[in-house]
Amino acid sequence: MKPPQARPSAWSRMAEAISRHFLLKGLGTMLFIALFFGAYFYLLKHPAFPLTVMPRIWADHLIGFAPLALPVYLSLWVYVSLPPLFFSDRRELLHYGLAIALTCLFGLAVFFVWPTAAPPADVDWLKYPDMQFLKNIDAAGNACPSLHVATAVFSGLWLHRLLRGFSAPSWLLWLNALWCAGIAYSTLATRQHVAVDVAAGIALGGLAAWLSLRLHRQRGGRA
Repeated sequence: MKPPQARPSAWSRMAEAISRHFLLKGLGTMLFIALFFGAYFYLLKHPAFPLTVMPRIWADHLIGFAPLALPVYLSLWVYVSLPPLFFSDRRELLHYGLAIALTCLFGLAVFFVWPTAAPPADVDWLKYPDMQFLKNIDAAGNACPSLHVATAVFSGLWLHRLLRGFSAPSWLLWLNALWCAGIAYSTLATRQHVAVDVAAGIALGGLAAWLSLRLHRQRGGRA
């Protein structure tokens, strides 16, 4: 009688999933980000309707300007690339890609029919060259809902479910939650968004993730 084989560790199962369809994941993520930026910057530079400046509320005064939050803000593009890595089934990977694409398309559609902008910040950007560079590239338009926050929340909830499916250690789940929260915080600390934008982004990303995860379970997905 053969002794029962030990179950592969969470790390080995995650590594196995990452290795599958790696080229498709890499090229697909790069193409998706490129297409998104193309549409995003087009709407940013060519609004179809007059801009609405979003209001500041009490929550905006609780978080001060923090230029050191810039690396966290920029880390979104690494963060959103993580969930696709952990799919081993190609069909599930494509369903995930469709779900986040629809989420972004909804946000872009809102930007088209209702262009918005963050209010000017009382900051001398000349004192912060890195921040000034960001402001020159990504003006404070396409504000509400914050797709920066929406895609972070969508990715964070999916990544949480995927990591739990691998029985990942709890510290990794906490790291995921902190990273997601840090990105949301950074949109306020860099003055790219106001609290209303962030709240709308959380609602959009959370609802989209909930719906897509529910469909994923109904299809018998592994997560």
